[in-house]
Amino acid sequence: MDSQTSQSSQASQSPQSPHTFQVDLRGLVDLLSHHLYSSPKVYLRELLQNAVDAITARRAEQPDAPARVRLYAEGETLRVEDTGVGLTEADVHNLLATIGRSSKRADGLQEARSDFLGQFGIGLLACFVVAERIRVVSRSARTPGAPPVEWTASDDGSYTVRTLPDEARPEPGTTVHLVARAGAREWLAPQRVLTLARDFGSLLPYDVRVGEEAVTDLPAPWDRPYPSPATRRVALARHCHELFGFTPLDAIDLDVPLAGIRGVAYVLPSAVSPAQHASHRVHLKGMLLTERAEQLLPDWAFFVRCVLDTDSLRPTASRESLYEDETLAAVRETLGERIRSWLTGLAAGDPERLAAFLSVHHLGVKSLARHDNEMLRTMLPWLPFETTDGRLSLEEFAQRHPVVHFTRTVEEYRQVAPIASAQGVGVINGGYTYDSELIEALPSVRPGTVVAELDTDTVTAHLDAVDPAEELALSGFLAAARAKLDPLGCDVVLRAFHPLSVPALHLDDRAARHEQARAEAEEQADDLWAGILGSLRGSAPRARLVLNHLNPLIRRISSLRDPELIGTATESLYGQALLMAQRPLRPADSALLNRAFIGLLEWATHGGSDSDSAGGGH
Repeated sequence: MDSQTSQSSQASQSPQSPHTFQVDLRGLVDLLSHHLYSSPKVYLRELLQNAVDAITARRAEQPDAPARVRLYAEGETLRVEDTGVGLTEADVHNLLATIGRSSKRADGLQEARSDFLGQFGIGLLACFVVAERIRVVSRSARTPGAPPVEWTASDDGSYTVRTLPDEARPEPGTTVHLVARAGAREWLAPQRVLTLARDFGSLLPYDVRVGEEAVTDLPAPWDRPYPSPATRRVALARHCHELFGFTPLDAIDLDVPLAGIRGVAYVLPSAVSPAQHASHRVHLKGMLLTERAEQLLPDWAFFVRCVLDTDSLRPTASRESLYEDETLAAVRETLGERIRSWLTGLAAGDPERLAAFLSVHHLGVKSLARHDNEMLRTMLPWLPFETTDGRLSLEEFAQRHPVVHFTRTVEEYRQVAPIASAQGVGVINGGYTYDSELIEALPSVRPGTVVAELDTDTVTAHLDAVDPAEELALSGFLAAARAKLDPLGCDVVLRAFHPLSVPALHLDDRAARHEQARAEAEEQADDLWAGILGSLRGSAPRARLVLNHLNPLIRRISSLRDPELIGTATESLYGQALLMAQRPLRPADSALLNRAFIGLLEWATHGGSDSDSAGGGH
């Protein structure tokens, strides 16, 4: 901005004190509107903050001073009046002309710093986001004999300062006049101003009104007296619905006096993803700072939405989020402890509400319990797990089974669950998020518990062996079957197990699948990579197709004499076992299924002589 424009003041001043902004105002307005603030609506928060700061400063010296803020919206203009400390002409130059100078630093009020919300200069200039002209008329309460002073600024960077007659502002305080810029008139509309004022200022400690409409609504819903706990729950549920749009399962008080925090956490009534960032409403000394605070709670507490008021947390430059520092980290830990205490309280005194909560949010509690042995110990009787005995808690399952077997993947569980259950082996599905970690942590909170991962050897060991003489008699059949599946990396074994309706069981583990994937990659690789992959070949166990000797179909198939028909039948059993295990099929598996199906159709449509040559085993 050139010096001629900056010296357009009509007020008398010394040559050593020119009127000048210390930054390019047009550039600053662009920065504020397009980069610092997320929405033009923050202009109203800045106006309210300036007014509240001014009242706070006056009351520090005059405790009985009036504390009123009035907003008058008239479509294209807005007038904001406060009964605050006011400004002298010198204050105008110091606080308005010098961008970033804060009223906190003025006149020995550093000791009251914690009572102020923002920086007066920056906050006022933020109004240029919606206004083309700002006019401030102020009279100082500290200097009663000082005349009112007027500061008028335009968005082109020019401003004027002049003194006014006493009647222009008889009482101490400040009035800010805004004239809307083109395209921003909607932000100064009366209903919009009222809505924004209530959103930002409902918890402010002073009397704030838009026209005759009250803005403040104190005490806060969580601090009000209620006839009974039930009445309070209903009132807080209504408050939650107004703020967040849902009716909560419960409300958790967040009272942390040492951190200057009062508020409530509302429990979501439906499940959400742990990866979804929770947004919380944070008021700073009564003024809404942000409704999108994401770092306020520990990550595991994704099942609640908070609204609170604080005087200890530090805002970022835009005052739209929280500054990550040691104070915020301590508050996060403390609020997490409050939510943890609420859970343990439900476990001890209200199991029905806890069960209703866990039916929706068991994942969040599991996330907490895997890092917190005390929480795991508390939740053992309540957290649900999928097991071969139905949905049970770890405590119930451990009481029923001397060894707690589990699988690490849902796929492995589906393979073995029916057979293991029939053999009396209890298995927990550890394939869901956090479950295997919690199962492995069980001995640390339940001493003496034996936990073991279920593998193919364990399952096979629990299946009854076939009489050696019978197995020897079927050696030809087994040899043909093994030869057919050997290219697929699968062995064939014969066992007797229940249920009888299962003809064959496909068993493998992660080591076998890894080796199978390595072998497939080696086949498709060039010479260099094939050599590298070949050097990685391990001694991992191969997958197994376990044939059930008790199943009538297996008995008929094992009596076949035609090696080709044995191969086709074996491929069919292999494919059916894969489907029963809900395994994803590789291209080779799909081709095998198609080939076996067509082969069986061809055999079924052959003449009687062909059937007879097969030994009559059809």
